[in-house]
Amino acid sequence: MAFYSYKDAIRALNTLQTSSNILKRSRKTINNESLSQTIEWLYRIRYKISDIEKLNVIHIAGTKGKGSTCAFVSSILGEIRSRHGKPLKTGLYTSPHLISVRERIRINGIPISEELFAKYFFEIWNCLEETAISKGLDPKIKPSYFVYLTLMSWHVFISEKVDTLIMETGIGGEYDSTNIIQHPTVTGITSLGIDHISVLGDTIERISWNKAGIFKEGVPALTVQQPIEALNVLKKRAFERKSPFFVISVNSDLKKIKLGLSGDFQYINASLAFSLVSHHLFCLNILDENVSPKISDSVKAGLEKASWPGRCQLYKENNISWYLDGAHTLESIKEASIWYANSVFLSNHSSKKSILIFNQQTRDAIMLLDCLYNQMVHKKMSRNPFDIVIFSTNLTWKDGTYSQDLINLNYSIEESKSLKLQYNLKNHWIKLDNNASINIAKSIEDSVDIVRYHASFSDINVFVTGSLHLIGGILTVLNVPVS
Repeated sequence: MAFYSYKDAIRALNTLQTSSNILKRSRKTINNESLSQTIEWLYRIRYKISDIEKLNVIHIAGTKGKGSTCAFVSSILGEIRSRHGKPLKTGLYTSPHLISVRERIRINGIPISEELFAKYFFEIWNCLEETAISKGLDPKIKPSYFVYLTLMSWHVFISEKVDTLIMETGIGGEYDSTNIIQHPTVTGITSLGIDHISVLGDTIERISWNKAGIFKEGVPALTVQQPIEALNVLKKRAFERKSPFFVISVNSDLKKIKLGLSGDFQYINASLAFSLVSHHLFCLNILDENVSPKISDSVKAGLEKASWPGRCQLYKENNISWYLDGAHTLESIKEASIWYANSVFLSNHSSKKSILIFNQQTRDAIMLLDCLYNQMVHKKMSRNPFDIVIFSTNLTWKDGTYSQDLINLNYSIEESKSLKLQYNLKNHWIKLDNNASINIAKSIEDSVDIVRYHASFSDINVFVTGSLHLIGGILTVLNVPVS
């Protein structure tokens, strides 16, 4: 039997990525066929939908806060397991990853090992080829990158005997490949906003309709406070699907807890996570003090210990404080900026030199940059919030390549290397603040070198934001271990 390594798996996985040109054309064709194709692929790896539903799925969609909410749910369930022995194993499926693809598939909060990843990856790969040959199909044709990982995650969780699965949608909900699940224990919608408009639509109503596609008949549908237009759509969808509908406000008792994730907005995600866990345990007939309006010791400990890299994350390297947040929507950029400002400008760290590293390849980068600048100016009470500004590409290394796990064919490498976007951002920032020293970085490694150079003269605060891909690259260059 051939031996396959983790690197072999990642090389094979990257062949399933869609190029930027094809992606632009295919985004408009995501529909019900996407789900029927996922079901067909599932049959091809010899599973049925009922096999997945035995995992007891908590299904979560939303625009922002999905990852943090999943992290809170996973952490709470981990504390309940340590005290009460149930659930036995909790699976967690999220996207995207920051450093390693393994981060997407976790058991009891820990990414699966490289050995397990390779093992299960090639079991799916070989099974797809075998069933293709038996059906007279082309064995070279495989699912897309995200669908493949979704199928693989189900294989992992079933094989490892997981009895609770927290599953985050990829994009949207209605046509997302995770949405073949028909009987989750509970569904949740985090805060909604404008994002992925080429796939989900360009209005909050259309986006809300798509996200609410995860609602199922008879299954509790939970959400947080939303813009009224979004809330009306969610209510209507829940009524149509015959889903009991609940709007979760911030739990006042949670405000007394110091959450493991920074940022005041995390209390919204924590409140939703607590309610999701309560409904889930009720569905599983695990009836103890954890299913109540009160915050048990298990819940408190889970919320305090929760961690989720790349969201309001502080990483210290000698005299450099790296403030990292992968915010990439107007709402999340605003919240991340407030978090950085409160951490730095309103503390005794305000005397340090302040550096911004920013990139956003696909959305309205200028609009995001304006939002960031305005929040900084408001908090610092100065028109010059940063001493140094670095506009970087998402390419990991100086030689113009990506880390193997971070290869992303959704974006044109040629376009990145042209630096056109970075120069546009530079010219715009000059209009906002012509006192800052502005740098164009060809790679994330170059950006880190610029920061370290300045750190040889003084202590530094660095705010990195605009893209989860940028955050992942920074963590990779800094050699931060996979969480």
